Order: sequence, then C-alpha cells, then structure tokens
Amino acid sequence: MVGLVVVSHSRKAAEGIAEVATEMGGDTRIEPVGGDGQGGIGTVPDDIVDALDAVEEGDGVVVLVDLGSAVMNADVAIEMSDADAVIADAPVLEGAVNAAVAATSPKATVDSVREQAEAARDVDKL
Repeated sequence: MVGLVVVSHSRKAAEGIAEVATEMGGDTRIEPVGGDGQGGIGTVPDDIVDALDAVEEGDGVVVLVDLGSAVMNADVAIEMSDADAVIADAPVLEGAVNAAVAATSPKATVDSVREQAEAARDVDKL
C-alpha cells in the first residue's frame, strides 16, 4: 500500500491533517511530522526521513507539505531516505484526504496517489 507523510511547520497541524485523512483513508498508513524538534515551528529533514521509513511498505510514499521550507526539507529527506517517495503539489489537507482515499485502491501507485492529491487543487469550496 502507498503510504503518506504529512509535513507541516506545526506538529499539531500535521497531526490534525493526518487525523482527518485517516478518517477517509481507512488502513492507509499516514505519518504526521512537523515542528522544529524542540516544540517550536519548523521542519527537520531527519524527522521526515523517520516518517518516510515508518510508512514505506514497498509501494512508495506520497508526501504532502504545507509551505516554504517544508518543501525544501522534504526534498532533502527524500534524498536521504531509501523510500520511493514523491512530493505532491497539492493543498495539504484536501490533498491528504484525496491521497488517503486513492491509496486504498489495490491498484494504487505512487503516481496515481500523487495525481489524486494534486487534483484537490481544482476543487471549489463554494
């Protein structure tokens, strides 16, 4: 099964997004990661590597990020990890929900899950 990692500058935000996505994604493995490692705002590549390794089951990982340095640190983490991982260019909450649902398909691939996450960019809220 394709795993998901939610990266936010706020640990609480990452946990909340993962919680919502888990409601929709059933057995999809979703790992939240965020914060600077000392209780503050930020992201740490080593923490992201740990999250990638925690959800990697052989089918790859889709990473959803909030903004700025989360993207940069996720890129660094992917390079450091052995996981087959990609970053989705998607809104983090809506993308995580779409990805979690897509990952439940027995035919899910990293590319198909990333595509569904990125489809969330076009969803109107009103």
